[in-house]
Amino acid sequence: MSAKLRVFVRNPLQADTELLLDDEAARHVQVLRLQPGMWLELFNGEDGCYPAQVLHMGRQQVQVLVHSFLPDVASLACRSHLVLGMPANERMDWLVEKATELGVSRITPLMTQRTVLKLQGERALKRQQHWLGIAQSACAQSGRNRVPQIDVAQTWSAWWSKHKAGSDIQQFVLSLQPQARPWRDLSRTTPAAVCILSGPEGGLSEEEESLAIANGFAPVSLGAHTLRSETAPLVVLSQLL
Repeated sequence: MSAKLRVFVRNPLQADTELLLDDEAARHVQVLRLQPGMWLELFNGEDGCYPAQVLHMGRQQVQVLVHSFLPDVASLACRSHLVLGMPANERMDWLVEKATELGVSRITPLMTQRTVLKLQGERALKRQQHWLGIAQSACAQSGRNRVPQIDVAQTWSAWWSKHKAGSDIQQFVLSLQPQARPWRDLSRTTPAAVCILSGPEGGLSEEEESLAIANGFAPVSLGAHTLRSETAPLVVLSQLL
């Protein structure tokens, strides 16, 4: 058995059952021209995956036989939550993809004072689904089974009105202030859970950063160089692996 193709499915999965793939998963398999008898790997966002064998390839439907559940053999030691002043358009897409590959648990996009991209209503919901699709594809490519939570974009004030950190969560804000501690020193001991607040292009405003620090976010620095808004959070995640 060789199951190199990984496909995200929206269906509930159960071992030793026949399954019709949902439309999106079926299209993906059809494009790759899999034939009856060929193997693939199905996952639906839980901690594991299911090898499956193609039974029937139709023009609109794909039927597979689901085999035994394979649990994750390893998981990240740290739960990571990125709270991001959204970078513009394709930069946010790239950030979601790479953060997913690096194991992020949750991404919350924020509209801060310097955020260029403004989303609300149906447009915000559509963009959330777009980012979720990117995360699902990144999981399929990287071998990750649990899809991160992607929140709907919200305003700075709306997020603060409901933000509550658990007792086991360490909170940090990426900062250029001289008194900010180097992240590399803090990351030598991996915490159980972290919440990382990062600004958009131009960073958080002085007022926003001060509010975060007053509410328990410790200022941390990534070094002497100023990194792009889509790069800085990834540096943090890479050091939590």
